[in-house]
Amino acid sequence: MNDWVSSVVDAGYVVAVIVFILGLRAMSSPETARRGIVQAGIAMLVAVAITFLSLTTLNTGITNFALIALGVVVGGGLGWYWARVVQMTSMPQMVAVFNGMGGGAAGAIAAVELLTSLGNPTTAGLSIAGAVIGSISIAGSVIAFLKLQGWMRSKPLVFPAQQPINIGVLVVGLTFGVLAVVQVHTLWLLPFFVLLLAFGVLMALPIGGADMPVVISLFNALTGVAVALDGFALVNGPLGDAGYAMVIAGTLVGAAGSLLTLLMARAMNRSVGNVLFGAFGATEETGVTIQGQLKSIEADDVAVMMSYANEVIIAPGYGMAVAQAQQKVKELADLLEGKGVTVKFAIHPVAGRMPGHMNVLLAEAGISYDKLFDRDEIDDEFPNADVVLVIGANDVVNPAARRAGSPLQGMPILDVDRAKNVIVVKRGQGKGFAGIENELFYRDNCRMLYGDAQAEVGKLVQALKKR
Repeated sequence: MNDWVSSVVDAGYVVAVIVFILGLRAMSSPETARRGIVQAGIAMLVAVAITFLSLTTLNTGITNFALIALGVVVGGGLGWYWARVVQMTSMPQMVAVFNGMGGGAAGAIAAVELLTSLGNPTTAGLSIAGAVIGSISIAGSVIAFLKLQGWMRSKPLVFPAQQPINIGVLVVGLTFGVLAVVQVHTLWLLPFFVLLLAFGVLMALPIGGADMPVVISLFNALTGVAVALDGFALVNGPLGDAGYAMVIAGTLVGAAGSLLTLLMARAMNRSVGNVLFGAFGATEETGVTIQGQLKSIEADDVAVMMSYANEVIIAPGYGMAVAQAQQKVKELADLLEGKGVTVKFAIHPVAGRMPGHMNVLLAEAGISYDKLFDRDEIDDEFPNADVVLVIGANDVVNPAARRAGSPLQGMPILDVDRAKNVIVVKRGQGKGFAGIENELFYRDNCRMLYGDAQAEVGKLVQALKKR
């Protein structure tokens, strides 16, 4: 009987791994991302079911199955509910919360292992490593959530000797962990966990809101690594099959999160180290005088301009998401196309809070994927565009990125300033996350359409209908 169950469990884990990989591959494209998420969810369900089967049928010493089942039901139910009610603009916060829970779970598992296996250097060493990463992940994720939710100052919080202090806290914390393993004494575990949690908080404080999506992705990768390390620690014990499941899931999450972190940092032409330790946006640029002046325009005049255009490019940003203007944008695009105007969408990879954010919002509004173009695909189109409509984007369209000495120097941007006319829909005259003025707004070919994105695009729609 046990041999038969072991064969089923092993085969189930292989199936889960294959489906996980297929799901991750499908997530690489907006067109197949929904299918990929479903596949990954099925893979996780298979892994949980197989693990539960092994715990209930094999001699593992586990007896509190009702409590385990209750945890699965409650956790799954809450996750389903939050995912149903969360707004797209709050998706990064939800990712931060869920990732923090994963890191906390990894840290808790490591703590239990340390309390029971300090005499085994190999298991204790793996558990210490899992506890370090899991503790940092949950503490940092909490700060990320608070900043993104607006419950904490989003700008970087810096203080003198910050990095030496952070490193000191980490080193002292690790020292307590080593003492716990070497002296086989649980006394050192409390200061070990307290200092590692403190380091996670200190690590996230100097990171601004603009960089938080990158950091969330990094913490997600760290959580995966922590889970995998905990799995290795469990493999040689009575919960070996559960350990295998954790190794599989943790490794895949760690690899995917690491790749996403690198891709997001590359999209901003910055290193991960600069994101973590550069305190980007902590200080505003001074001593730079921008030539020109801001010029406002009314919706009726913009409607006339676009109705006579041959090609209009729409560049959405986070402001569009906050205003939930995507349905009005879809209506605007349909009206323009009905007048024979070619409409395309320019998507910068970090225009929203997460990669693919703009793609998902526009697709949910019914805009076809074949009209969405990333920066590399559409940059050559801007000089031919009669009108570029920028909706709620700032730093990703700032020509200052081409200027030496600018905080944005080297960041790939959408070259919207090379279009014949640029209309920027913006709520006010505030600066972007980088804390510098947007030089685009002062260009001769740029006009500002001030107001809420949904309201102003709605005015454009009404003006076009009258024509």
